[in-house]
Amino acid sequence: MSPTVSRRPQSPARVTSGPLRARRTLPPVATFAGSAAAFAALYVAAGAPTPLLVVFEQRWHFPAWVLTVAFSSYALGLLSALLFAGSLSDHTGRRPVLVGSLVVELAAMLMFVFAPNIGWVITARTIQGIATGAATSAFSASVVEHAPRRLMQLGTIITSIAPAGGLGMGALLTGVAIQFSSHANGIVFSALALIMVVGTAVVASSAETVSPRPGAARSLIPRVSVPGEARREFIASVPVHMAAWMLGGLFMGLVPTIIRDLLGLRSGLLNGATAFVEPAAAAAAGVFLGRLSARRTILVGGAGVLLGTAVIEAGVAADMLSLLWAGGIIGGVGFGASFSGAVRTVAPLVQPHQRAGLFASVYLVAYLSFGIPAIIAGLLVAPAGLLGTVLGYGAAVIAVAALGLFAQYRISERH
Repeated sequence: MSPTVSRRPQSPARVTSGPLRARRTLPPVATFAGSAAAFAALYVAAGAPTPLLVVFEQRWHFPAWVLTVAFSSYALGLLSALLFAGSLSDHTGRRPVLVGSLVVELAAMLMFVFAPNIGWVITARTIQGIATGAATSAFSASVVEHAPRRLMQLGTIITSIAPAGGLGMGALLTGVAIQFSSHANGIVFSALALIMVVGTAVVASSAETVSPRPGAARSLIPRVSVPGEARREFIASVPVHMAAWMLGGLFMGLVPTIIRDLLGLRSGLLNGATAFVEPAAAAAAGVFLGRLSARRTILVGGAGVLLGTAVIEAGVAADMLSLLWAGGIIGGVGFGASFSGAVRTVAPLVQPHQRAGLFASVYLVAYLSFGIPAIIAGLLVAPAGLLGTVLGYGAAVIAVAALGLFAQYRISERH
């Protein structure tokens, strides 16, 4: 996917160098920690439905392909919000966008609690995606801007690992709830609704980091903003993001069905734990590989995605859960390293008032790669079979990962 590139007039004089202090707010460190936790909570909520989808299928008896629609509707809602509101907070300020997004997320959590059928679940997933998409670029910029100077690199790392780590933790916690309770849906989403209330209060009490500036209405026109300073690095990172997030879509979207239909195992805890493996490894890699240079981190990550996908393919073909887990760990390390390295490469190249637009571009590529291939795979399951679909999907991931490694090698040679 090659994004359309645009430039907007720059107004650096309107951008503050730190949080605005016009009213009483939380202390800086508390704001930084609270913003990071609220950002991660959005993705915990995004990962939570994954193990429940096969439970809903058994309860409501809908076709198997609907599972991937329910899974991917979140990504499509998120993409829509990124296109329309991805850079809105650069004009209105971070806080109004984040408060509004968390309130909408709260509504989605309540819809999950009371969902009577799969239609409600798909609608809730779509609304959840819209809320997360509107908040993601604003949160990514806000966490970096609230980070104390000594924690600036940590802020950048958090923005790159929170999505993967949150997705994995949400799946794991829901799997535990399914294993030990017959009311997992109500327990999980009631707790998440309460967390969204707390997150809204934290954001509302935080200092603003960007002064309002003209152009808010114009920013709602769908566009992807990649400033010229970051354009070359961004384009080179596109296949890196695609491979990593395609692998994430394979693991989060199809693993519960693989475990049930190909491996013959039926366990909510096993579904949740397996879905947790890949994103958890991704989050850990983003932390522990943070000391490597950004370019080297991307190269290590691309190789991990390629190798991990091959091991996953072998595990599926051989009906071996251990290989599926091993591939998930290797691929997860690759996911976290490549995504973290790519974010660390482009983020320092832009001005503060351009960050939300840039992050919107990054996540646009990511979630197109996360959602669209999963939907296509779901539609192919009936004619091609689950095994053939998974093997073909894996082959596509390997090809894109190889292209990403080549692009990064070429740009590093130029440097």
